[in-house]
Amino acid sequence: MVARITTFAFDGVEAQPVDVQVQLAGGQVTFMVVGLPDKAVGESRERVRAAFAALGLTLPSKRVIVNLAPADLPKEGSHYDLAIALAMLAKLGVLPEDQLSRYAAIGELSLDGRLVETAGVLPAAMAAEAMGLSLICPEACGAEAAWAGGGVLPALSLIALINHFAGRSVLGPPKKGDLLETPPGPDLNEVKGQEGAKRVLEIAAAGGHNLLYCGPPGSGKSMLAQRLPGLLAPLSARELLEVSQIQSVAGLLQRGQLSRTRPFRAPHHSASMAALVGGGIKAKPGEVSLAHHGVLFLDELPEFSGQVLDSLRQPLEAGEAVIARANRHVRYPARFQLISAMNPCRCGGGPGAAACTRGPRCAQDYQARISGPFLDRIDLFYETPPVTAVDLSLPAPSEGTAEVRGRVARAREVQAERFEAGTEGRRLVNADMPPGAIDQFALPDGPGAALLSDAAAKLSLTARGYTRVLKVARTIADLDGSGGVRRVHVAEALSYRHRPANSTAGAAGSMIAR
Repeated sequence: MVARITTFAFDGVEAQPVDVQVQLAGGQVTFMVVGLPDKAVGESRERVRAAFAALGLTLPSKRVIVNLAPADLPKEGSHYDLAIALAMLAKLGVLPEDQLSRYAAIGELSLDGRLVETAGVLPAAMAAEAMGLSLICPEACGAEAAWAGGGVLPALSLIALINHFAGRSVLGPPKKGDLLETPPGPDLNEVKGQEGAKRVLEIAAAGGHNLLYCGPPGSGKSMLAQRLPGLLAPLSARELLEVSQIQSVAGLLQRGQLSRTRPFRAPHHSASMAALVGGGIKAKPGEVSLAHHGVLFLDELPEFSGQVLDSLRQPLEAGEAVIARANRHVRYPARFQLISAMNPCRCGGGPGAAACTRGPRCAQDYQARISGPFLDRIDLFYETPPVTAVDLSLPAPSEGTAEVRGRVARAREVQAERFEAGTEGRRLVNADMPPGAIDQFALPDGPGAALLSDAAAKLSLTARGYTRVLKVARTIADLDGSGGVRRVHVAEALSYRHRPANSTAGAAGSMIAR
């Protein structure tokens, strides 16, 4: 006979059921774990052996075989310990086998038999609930598992579980972790000057567009980017669940606390491809996935490796990061809004003493570190002029985050009505507009179409750049409360697609039209 219990393997953020089977057989005394286990899973036999010794139990002098089925699904991580230990206890007659059939288990064992907090409990609890099973997990993860809405049995140790099933004590259900409300972030009225840059930020927030600020050091690029999440509505219930699943798999949920604040990730420019997109020896979500339904801010854009930046092209288009392995593909959601900032050249390109002294070649070489196909996926380009002492001496602007957020919310409501539920059960914004919807909702009037046609030829717009101008124009029209896209909307959208070569930073401030 075989004792068995269900646990889970993680394929991206999806929890796949794994049948843990334990058999005691005759032959050479050994403890084998089979079913494509990695090193952490293989080492579980030593943790289980030590935990049993702490309980005063010894493994039988038989051939112990633990099979993790399906055998062709790779198993990674230490969270298989608890399921293996429970199936072993059932095989030894310490736990009733019939009761374990109603449970799934996930958790790591310490050498003294305590259950250690582990990553991925939330998606595991959701998968268990969908299968009609209750989840046994470490006590520290109970508040996180409770969000799935199914049965949860949190335990501090193996002995606590043994006493529970023996009727000597009762383990109660956990309480959900706290739902943190969105805290007030930095206010837009703290940014003095840069009214044009604020306008571009408002357009980006209203339509979910990608944005690149280019300007000298100290012109407020990072300050503006950090204020974008405050212009967006809190996460919806569906978005909150998706974001929390990613954070759970990454081990970032603390005490089961969920937050409705949209993610804002700002990785350093030394980040590797695995850190940004995901992967590694044991696949983990990268920054693009941790920014799902939020903002990814890349400061000092040309300082990132060109290969790393180009790896973002697929997530920007598809809304997911795909990590290719020899025997499988791991997929993580990655629908984020990209905000980036850069200096015009390596020297900074600022005014006065900070001006570049090496001529236009310095800017050309610096900007050439960013590939054209990557820039083609950015909707809005804006050159931030230097902030002067006069700007800083002025009083704070009367309009702040609250006022701009109101206009953004109204524009987003228009888009929600326009696209209804969209695809994949999510609300679309103008930046996600499919080709068919562009012809239906974003085509400009006659003068606007003539202007766009002429500009497309002069600016050598690609097909992607052409459609992105239309999407931005549609967003500007939504902010303007206009039902149609007019010439003035197209003109403003085009102004964010091409920058003159002799702008605030001189020749070093040129942004090539894409």
